[in-house]
Amino acid sequence: MSPFTLATQSLAGAVPPLVVAAAAAVATSVPLLAWLVVAGKDPARSRVQSNLTRGLSVSALDERGRASRLGLLARRFVRARAVGRLERLLPLAGRPPEWPLDRLVKAKFVLAGAGATLGLLYCSGGAGPGRLALAAAVTVVGYFVPELLLHSRGQKRQKAIQLELADTLDQMTIAVEAGLGFESAMARAGNKGKGPLAEELVRTLQEIRVGQSRHDAYLALADRTTVVDLRRFIRAVVQADAYGTAIADVLRTQAKEIRLKRRQRAEEKAMQIPVKVIFPLILCILPTLFIVLLGPAVIDIMEAFS
Repeated sequence: MSPFTLATQSLAGAVPPLVVAAAAAVATSVPLLAWLVVAGKDPARSRVQSNLTRGLSVSALDERGRASRLGLLARRFVRARAVGRLERLLPLAGRPPEWPLDRLVKAKFVLAGAGATLGLLYCSGGAGPGRLALAAAVTVVGYFVPELLLHSRGQKRQKAIQLELADTLDQMTIAVEAGLGFESAMARAGNKGKGPLAEELVRTLQEIRVGQSRHDAYLALADRTTVVDLRRFIRAVVQADAYGTAIADVLRTQAKEIRLKRRQRAEEKAMQIPVKVIFPLILCILPTLFIVLLGPAVIDIMEAFS
């Protein structure tokens, strides 16, 4: 028998079976997770699905008939409340095509399983309270990673919408005063823009073109965002459409108010800078400054009295 075979048998006898099983589970779950998160869709299928669902408010696509075994298993173990939370976060994040709902559910299941496996592997050396708490924490964090990623992406998108809103309303005001209708001005601002607000305007116009009422399309736009200024603007547009108010006056007033609020928010953040600088100044800069200035004097005093 060769020395390599003897070493392999001795190593296999020394390692507990639980550790071997945990290592095999981690080695299987990591490539699977990489495929779920990183792998792209079929380009032809993506183009067809994009053409069929462009501008439509699709809350959940029923793909149970063609779902994989992993998807069915993930749907069985992931709670319906967690799936509903993902469905609420997806519109705020802009429904990124690389993060469909089914893939996020699978990612939750795989990440939680990988965290539990790593925790089991870590606790195999000794099941103390600290080890058990750390293993549970890793499992819980892995389970909520998709929500955290969607929440972070949604926050960045809402901030971008808030920054673009005032300039977009100015463009729409100029277009309406030049003789265009409100929807034509919205289409012009959406086609000329490149940010998330332009995408939302184009989607709203597409919903109107496929037969949805303007009132419902405007309210759906307000539901897909958490920006207070945009919600207030949508309510003003709905009221103007209901009572026959001139839309140019509404746009001019809303653009002026939103620009004023943006300036006030900038001034408020500028006022907060001195308060935020105090703690780094006290903790990092002042101790170093005292050491540089008083250090030689302290050394001279110690040498004088020694």
